Amino acid sequence: MPTEMEDYLFDLRGYLILEQALSAGEVDELNERLDRLFASREPSDPNLNPKKGYENFGRSLGDIVECGEPFERLIDHPSWTDHLHRYIGGEDRPILEACSAIFRGRDQASRLHSGAHKRRMYTQFRYHNNEFRCGEINIMIALNDWRPGDGATMVVPGSHKSNIIHPAFATPAHKPGGSLDTVEGAVEVLMNAGDALLFVDCMAHGSGKRVNPGVRRSILYRYGPRWQTYQPNRDLMDRLTPERRAFMNV
Repeated sequence: MPTEMEDYLFDLRGYLILEQALSAGEVDELNERLDRLFASREPSDPNLNPKKGYENFGRSLGDIVECGEPFERLIDHPSWTDHLHRYIGGEDRPILEACSAIFRGRDQASRLHSGAHKRRMYTQFRYHNNEFRCGEINIMIALNDWRPGDGATMVVPGSHKSNIIHPAFATPAHKPGGSLDTVEGAVEVLMNAGDALLFVDCMAHGSGKRVNPGVRRSILYRYGPRWQTYQPNRDLMDRLTPERRAFMNV
């Protein structure tokens, strides 16, 4: 389980750095797999292009968990599984919602996004009776060292509890191609290869713009609470229209 200090810092800041979450061998294996995966895709492959609004984000490969056993091991990695149960909270067991590998090169960045002000289901942070209730917990794994100028993730500590939108959302920092380099209150998360950043998604975050040569390498796994319990049977699912099937818990 997370330590008392980790609980305090997570509640205060909205994030933790899990040092040496992966071994050097695990990092090497993941990097080798990703080198092959990215090399096998054509530059025009839509799976490598970020969604609208995140132009200049970098190259991203979604559903990375489907790309082999090394990625499957990350689903319930012991370095963060207990943290997920603690911060997702209560009887709502965590489920993997999305996962991707991200390569960020020179002049690329992730713009300012998210924030507690949005009040969406997955941008929630609650603490009551010694239990956390978070709508989404992200695990961002560094696959190489992140140093100043490398385009590291940047966060606004404490913004997971803010009732007021950060004024920088009205600036170019929130627009495609923007970064958090000049966002007041934002801090750069510098990590060594194998470290993992755990943060609640309702914290305002993004990245600095990479100005150094080379590529920042990372893997992102997103987890949320399993709200639904009803499991439809296969015969029913086969009969439903696509529109109705979209409402079912599958």
